[in-house]
Amino acid sequence: MRKIIAIGESILDTVYLNQQPVCSFVGGRVSNAAASLGELGLTVSMVSECCTDEVGDWVVDFFESHHVDTKSIDRYTDGSTPLAAIFKHEGEQDRIVNYGVYPQERFNVIWPRIDEDDIVLFGSYYAIDTPQRERLYDLLSYAAERKAIVIYLPGFQHGTQFNLTKVMPNILENFEVSTLVVDHDKDINTMFPNQDSDKVYNNHIKFYGPTYIHITPDDNATIYKGIDKTVCPFTGSTSNHLGWQAGFIAGIIYEIIRCDLHQADIPTLNPQVWKEIMNQAFEFAACCAANPGNCLSGDFAREKAQLLHNSNQ
Repeated sequence: MRKIIAIGESILDTVYLNQQPVCSFVGGRVSNAAASLGELGLTVSMVSECCTDEVGDWVVDFFESHHVDTKSIDRYTDGSTPLAAIFKHEGEQDRIVNYGVYPQERFNVIWPRIDEDDIVLFGSYYAIDTPQRERLYDLLSYAAERKAIVIYLPGFQHGTQFNLTKVMPNILENFEVSTLVVDHDKDINTMFPNQDSDKVYNNHIKFYGPTYIHITPDDNATIYKGIDKTVCPFTGSTSNHLGWQAGFIAGIIYEIIRCDLHQADIPTLNPQVWKEIMNQAFEFAACCAANPGNCLSGDFAREKAQLLHNSNQ
């Protein structure tokens, strides 16, 4: 069976509304997408790090409860598991403050085996910042050589401070090893200020060759490949963009596996196939956005798992 290797932060989000805590959950698009895919019965490994503290135990328990392999999560002892406080106020943009103490020696993970047409999903600050960036890029280069499908989410936890000039070479290197790049309008506004998705693709991504999927503020998707541009409208609406994006990514990966698409197929898919993939991704996105914890509901996951089983017979 094809494997999914998800690489990203393991962070506990706590939402505050008018200074009162409302809920806590394991956050991040990579983490939530991995959990949804594990719930479908797919073979998923999470590559990450968290402390051996109580919050870290909570994070690992979350993945294991969704049938995600946690052997590649580095449990460090010197520090604390990262937390994100999300402050919501009526009529205002969310404000995010990140907390966490990391050890000096980091990201001593056991890399999972990667074979041809496995799917490697990566993103967050891990993809651009040292020290984990160096080890991560070695794995990504290896995955590309092994002809895995490499999916890059160039966004990262908002509220994180970084030097854009310093990390830009890393972002471009990530484009180079990727099969598919998926971003949100918020992400490109941070990385490429004052450039719309057309300019970002033509000026920064097209040269490296990956297929590019851009999510607009109203959750429509535009797919770029070469001179082709396909717009796929989303007919619903949501205020939970984190859950929506996590579900969207999970839906793309699910449909790639269900349709038995290979790494060599991705660059040549026609617009009709992409529209079918997007329809599945939109369905997953709406489910995750509506479900607490930003993951698939049990009924939805069972239905899709059965469809996947039928496709493989």
